[in-house]
Amino acid sequence: MVSFDLDTIRISLHLLGVAVWLGGQIVLAVLVPALRSMGEDAPRIAARKFGQVAWPFFALVVITGFWNVAEIDPGSVSTGYNATLGIKMLLVAMSGIAAFIHTSTDNRMVRGITGGGGAIAAFGAFICGVMMVS
Repeated sequence: MVSFDLDTIRISLHLLGVAVWLGGQIVLAVLVPALRSMGEDAPRIAARKFGQVAWPFFALVVITGFWNVAEIDPGSVSTGYNATLGIKMLLVAMSGIAAFIHTSTDNRMVRGITGGGGAIAAFGAFICGVMMVS
């Protein structure tokens, strides 16, 4: 029988955080054109509301990510695994930094670059995570 243990909780929380952080960015990006038709401030209002949910879940991703790393036996993983982990951590950091810049600027071009770049970095981190468990 499959057991329900602390590993199950840790991984489930991590995946929940990823689902909200990355999935929410995808949903919001798809909704932006429709939101613009509702008024100039509608995308900004929706993004602000999303941020109230997204940032705590990003923190959950980071906390459970460090918890995941703490559970790894360094002697049982390959150099490739460690390299992928390093790339994943870099991409997570880039995603968070890009999202922070995105929410902190009024420059449309910077918002576009950081919004897209942050989502791409988050997706890259997601792919690295999948690579690490397969």
